[in-house]
Amino acid sequence: MAGKETIVADWLDGVAFETAVDEHRIILDTPQDFGGKNRGPRPKPLLLVALAGCTGMDVISMLQKMRVPVEKFRVVVEGDLTAEHPKQFYRIHLVYEFTGKNLPPEKLRQAIELSQEKYCGVSATIKKAMPLTWEMRITSSEG
Repeated sequence: MAGKETIVADWLDGVAFETAVDEHRIILDTPQDFGGKNRGPRPKPLLLVALAGCTGMDVISMLQKMRVPVEKFRVVVEGDLTAEHPKQFYRIHLVYEFTGKNLPPEKLRQAIELSQEKYCGVSATIKKAMPLTWEMRITSSEG
């Protein structure tokens, strides 16, 4: 085994917990109608945040190495939840949105595929549990 990640979540009160990731504090909570005080994000959306960050960092890093001048880059993550408990994601879709002048679609696609097939550990973990699909959108900037 190459490594291990450990997270400790301490109960604060109500249904809130506090944890730290790389020395950054995070409070997890729910809105009042679910018994919380809305002091922080709910846990399930953080899985989507982790996915967006992991693959987004991969893609932008590779594009920088390829010297592809992206002006704007956004990763949209859409997670479909089951209606019944335990409510869980059963499908996740990523939308990679790029803006720039004369962006080469083949290099953008290559960076995404490398992230999805080789580098993003969050994607690899999710793919073991459910379908994970993606699409790419390119907007040309004026200029």
